[in-house]
Amino acid sequence: MAASERKRELGRGERVIRGAWRLRLPLPFPGIPHCNAWAVAAGDGIVLFDCGMHEPGSMAQLERALEMVDLRPDQIRLLACTHAHPDHYGQAATVLQRAGCELWMHPNHAHQTKAVEDPEAALRQRIEIARQSGVPEALLQEYAERRRQQGSGIAGVVLPDRPLLDGVRIESDLGPWIVYETPGHAPSHVCFFQPERRLLISGDHLLGRVSPYFDYGYTPDPVGEFVRSLAVVEGLHARLALSGHGRTFTDVQGHITANRRFVGERIQRIAEVISHDGPITAYDVVPRVYGEPMNAANANWRMNETLCYLLHLEVTGRAARDHEGAATEVWTAA
Repeated sequence: MAASERKRELGRGERVIRGAWRLRLPLPFPGIPHCNAWAVAAGDGIVLFDCGMHEPGSMAQLERALEMVDLRPDQIRLLACTHAHPDHYGQAATVLQRAGCELWMHPNHAHQTKAVEDPEAALRQRIEIARQSGVPEALLQEYAERRRQQGSGIAGVVLPDRPLLDGVRIESDLGPWIVYETPGHAPSHVCFFQPERRLLISGDHLLGRVSPYFDYGYTPDPVGEFVRSLAVVEGLHARLALSGHGRTFTDVQGHITANRRFVGERIQRIAEVISHDGPITAYDVVPRVYGEPMNAANANWRMNETLCYLLHLEVTGRAARDHEGAATEVWTAA
């Protein structure tokens, strides 16, 4: 069955532990059918961690999930976002309008908010990076047309009332949640940790399956940041992770180890490709590493990931880049 023909999920709510609920919200992406928001009791209301993506009917899906656990939008006293990607921050403007609450989020949100404010400029920049990386013009045009047909997934840009930086506390009936900055997946990413119960709201930093994604072009070394953030979370010794997608999981250390191993293997594989086949464009690295050609559907994910690994190799002194002609960038082992 084609992705467009698959039956969409509905919003669902379920209790995780007393005073904490998982709100499973549908997404329009093949292979990623839902994201999680987390509601935590706080006095006469709740703190909502993340809020899902904005698209037609999405607020009704959040309301449905809340209703299944006897909660309502007007009970939201605070919205705290793990990061600014649309599936975690997209409905913030609507939630704030409905609940009259504040938004707390990390201040390095420009990787998403600026793109919403000027989507054509953001698309032009992405296309230019891809062109410089050797992506053919036909594929660039196909990607651009596909991207223009999609919405941003964000109801409107709202800026945080308070920046989520290391050590910020969010009070709840389960005790305080402490903010830990965990960039890598996104510059704006944070995790929330409840130390007495050893609960971790991990966003997209740790998921139930190993599937790292990095935003390219906003920080010097997203892959290195991600690996350092794994060490930050490892030091917390969490016993239960409430992640941005998928089910809760208890083997937090196992997931940290698996992500560390995956990233190490990917770095090694890309290093081998540029050593054996270089000088080589990032576009030509993709099929050698992932075993599949790049197309308009996977281009954003594969190019971001590949460029971030190449950048990490450059930062750590294992790769060098140069221009082949006027426009195309090629990579070799340093």
